[in-house]
Amino acid sequence: MDWSKSKSIFIVVFLILNVFLYSLYLNRHTEAQLVEVLGEKTIEAQLQDDHITYGVLPTNLEKASYISATVKNFEEEQIVLQNAQKIVVENKNKLIVTLKDPVKISNLDQEESYRNFLQFQVHEGASYALWKVDQENRKITFFQRLNDRKIYYNINGVLTAYLNDNDEIIRYEQTLLDNIEEYNKEKTLLPPIQVIQALYGKRLLKPDSKITEMKLGYSTLIQLKTQVFVPTWEVRVKTQDDVHEEYFVNAVEGKVIDFQLDHTRVDVVDDALDIKEVNEE
Repeated sequence: MDWSKSKSIFIVVFLILNVFLYSLYLNRHTEAQLVEVLGEKTIEAQLQDDHITYGVLPTNLEKASYISATVKNFEEEQIVLQNAQKIVVENKNKLIVTLKDPVKISNLDQEESYRNFLQFQVHEGASYALWKVDQENRKITFFQRLNDRKIYYNINGVLTAYLNDNDEIIRYEQTLLDNIEEYNKEKTLLPPIQVIQALYGKRLLKPDSKITEMKLGYSTLIQLKTQVFVPTWEVRVKTQDDVHEEYFVNAVEGKVIDFQLDHTRVDVVDDALDIKEVNEE
């Protein structure tokens, strides 16, 4: 047997085999890429597949500033309210007001119904907006706002009004953020569709649900003596079972915010705090 000739044949066979395997690899790789491309869907298509719908999204909110604030010290000024039977300052930062004459609310679920109460019965009441009506516990929660943007679940910017059985406000507790300032440099905000994508990616949006509303507000970023707040998207969702859910996304970084701890803090009343009566009739 001619070894040189056999050697040449083996080399040619190996070269052909290598070319064939490389060609097969390229074909498989191309097919895999094609499958990935075909498998990629836009967020709109994914939402459509899960029957998740939304209406017209906000289009004019591209930039916003961080804001800072301090906590109001109610002991530093004399609070005078005409319809107040008793005014108590608790731990310097909480105002507790008992009304002489209860204030009737015609429609508990309608924000307009609280306008006179906020304007004439509450210290700096125009700074608050309706957030939640709790019929079972007979209380109404308002969040402080800046330029119609709510500051979500900050214990130092909450007004809680208490009702009697006739839907009349008889007492309220108030905390207030003071010296609110906007930072000069505005930040570019995530567009609403990317916010929806962030929620969808975490599987928070259930199939057959509807996004009913998206608004821009603020959430607490730093909570020290001077607090800092970041622009935040509020997303309201109605599920297939007619359950209303709310989600919050940092409008700058895209992080989903969990307010569970702040929910608890809003409702907590520490009876051990020092109480000082500043006005009682």
